Amino acid sequence: MNASHTLSIFAAIRIFMWRTWQNTQNNLFTFCMDAILSPVMMLLIFTYLFGGAIAGSTAAYLQFFLPGVLVLTIIPMTVYSGTTICQDIAKGVYNRFRTMPFWQPASVIGPLLTDGLRYTIAILVAIGTGMLLGFRPEGGIVGATLAVLYIIFFAFSVSWIFSMIGILAKRPETVSGSSMFFVYPLLFASTIFVDSSTMPKWMGTIVNLNPISIAVGTVRGLMGGTANLSDVLFGIGLCLLLIVIFAPLTIRLYLTKPNR
Repeated sequence: MNASHTLSIFAAIRIFMWRTWQNTQNNLFTFCMDAILSPVMMLLIFTYLFGGAIAGSTAAYLQFFLPGVLVLTIIPMTVYSGTTICQDIAKGVYNRFRTMPFWQPASVIGPLLTDGLRYTIAILVAIGTGMLLGFRPEGGIVGATLAVLYIIFFAFSVSWIFSMIGILAKRPETVSGSSMFFVYPLLFASTIFVDSSTMPKWMGTIVNLNPISIAVGTVRGLMGGTANLSDVLFGIGLCLLLIVIFAPLTIRLYLTKPNR
């Protein structure tokens, strides 16, 4: 691969990153609902409505719950990766892309990279709100920073799954509907809201195997200063596994999909 070809790859990715960000700016209301209002409402409702009953005090529950809120906020946002691709295919934009002389995988990779900025904004809003309510990351600034980076990486790995669904689906509504059918059971059957030690043993085992629980445990450990190297590596390994499986499959499906 020569230097000019490499440059053209990065240029193509940059163009699609910019295109995705422009689309985000054109849909600011939806973005604000997902990235700002959603995490704030989640924190307020669960901390002050259920926190005392679950943890004995709202302050203690906030320390436990906020890392889970970060994952709870970001995962539904990854579904938009699939709906965006599906919209391009349904509107015929995909057909026009296929006739253009650029590195074709850029039209998938570029939007996924831009989504990282959306995730970052949502995470910072949630952390900022939590700190106003009294949350303090016991892992310090280093632990909090590593936790934020991990959540973004986890969201990036999960977004490949929904991108694949977006390529296979015929309508964007199908992507959002079918994805949420699987997402919400995984979110609620996880350690986001309560610790698995409070559950029956059989259920706790299932919940601990949930990828969402693995991600939440990694974030909670980093922010709380209790993470050990093996847990962090296990969490990173989960992300890498998802990327290794779904990224090549998604790109292959995208490149070989017949024109509509």
